[in-house]
Amino acid sequence: MFHNRTDAGHRLAQRLTWLHDADVVVLGLPRGGVVVAVEVARALNAPLDVLVVRKLGVPFQPEVAMGAIGEEGVRVLNPSVLTAAGITADALDRVEQAERAELERRVQRFRHGRDAEALAERTVVIVDDGVATGATARAACEIARARGASRVVLAVPVAAADTAAELGTVADEVVCLETPELFLAVGERYDDFRQTSDEEVVALLEGSAHILEGRHPA
Repeated sequence: MFHNRTDAGHRLAQRLTWLHDADVVVLGLPRGGVVVAVEVARALNAPLDVLVVRKLGVPFQPEVAMGAIGEEGVRVLNPSVLTAAGITADALDRVEQAERAELERRVQRFRHGRDAEALAERTVVIVDDGVATGATARAACEIARARGASRVVLAVPVAAADTAAELGTVADEVVCLETPELFLAVGERYDDFRQTSDEEVVALLEGSAHILEGRHPA
């Protein structure tokens, strides 16, 4: 069990010390993943940015992921869920359009017009607070590849065992602290899993930038 996301970030950072001297960029998946990622970025003395990804939920059961979308126009679909739920192309398009609008809103909200951190030829560490179906994590890895990352490391405190294994096909390394045999939801592994607000994400990103500037003065 993790006390909260900050505790999970501290513990995850201890498993990533081998990256300390690499040219690393840490990308947190909003919202909760940014809280974990900021601890990893501090430990690695690395820049922190967000990688905005949105789940595509089944219309009549939104918590079930039929895919995910992200920046750079990336879309990852789960064919088995689409087939089982009988999702038509029109229904998929409607969900995607709504999620694209929210994705763009979050990009603008979190970055305040700042350019995304350059990823070309760098090691990218993608951090979330946990992985269930893996749809958003898979999309995040594909976005990092599309932006030129030379190495993609997916780092999470907890994941379903089969999902963690599957994600090894899209990430160069998957670092996961816990893969419980009985896994129902990420929040079950935390004592405190309260929702993270947009304002908290913005504050963490700005604070991380100031810390890095202080360590590497111009």
